[in-house]
Amino acid sequence: MALASIRSTVSLIVGGLLGAVATLPVARATVADDAQILANCPAVGDAKGTSVRALNTLKRRMTVPTPGDIDPNVTLRAMVAPGDDTTRWDEKRGATIEGYVADVKVGGVESVNCHTHGPAYRDTHIELTLDPTKNDETTYVIVEVTPQVRQEMSSKGVDWSTRTLRTSLLGRWVRVTGWLLFDVEHKPEARNTASRGAHIWRATVWEIHPITAMEVLPGKPPVNQTSPGAGK
Repeated sequence: MALASIRSTVSLIVGGLLGAVATLPVARATVADDAQILANCPAVGDAKGTSVRALNTLKRRMTVPTPGDIDPNVTLRAMVAPGDDTTRWDEKRGATIEGYVADVKVGGVESVNCHTHGPAYRDTHIELTLDPTKNDETTYVIVEVTPQVRQEMSSKGVDWSTRTLRTSLLGRWVRVTGWLLFDVEHKPEARNTASRGAHIWRATVWEIHPITAMEVLPGKPPVNQTSPGAGK
């Protein structure tokens, strides 16, 4: 009986090891699949609807805003100002804003990236706020790094992976530049446009998306740099 028990235990151990080894190629294949999917993903993503395809094209912009593209009236304080802000800004313009990083996390599985799953092939969501002490997500503005821009930065030796950005940005004041985007899919979840009783997890539908440049600041910027009209 003792010998049979030993044999059974050995079999379980060996079987477990073989099972673990067998899963490795699957995981590697998934990463390889995501890389191929993203490489072949068109600017409209894999969306079917006309409006979503148009939105995805804006999310996938790769050009860097010129100084003339930047709207100097856009600041974090102006973005979180209350009231229906549907037409407050212009998606053809870029912006530079400064804020405190409340969170950094992997974005969802989305049509814009042809439903890739690996973190390296999904957007990075960075949540900015003016008040680090509140921990109030209804005051947050979302700014995003796309996997396409991440790959572009990687080719220049800059690591914009979600893990690295979380380590370097969380709890710091930052300045980000990029394109303005009205992410209409989140209209019901933004304080400025949500209906009564909705679950609100952001101040506004407006985002900086994609981010094309960012830097960590030495500390909280002067008030006049986070108010409307800063930079004029």
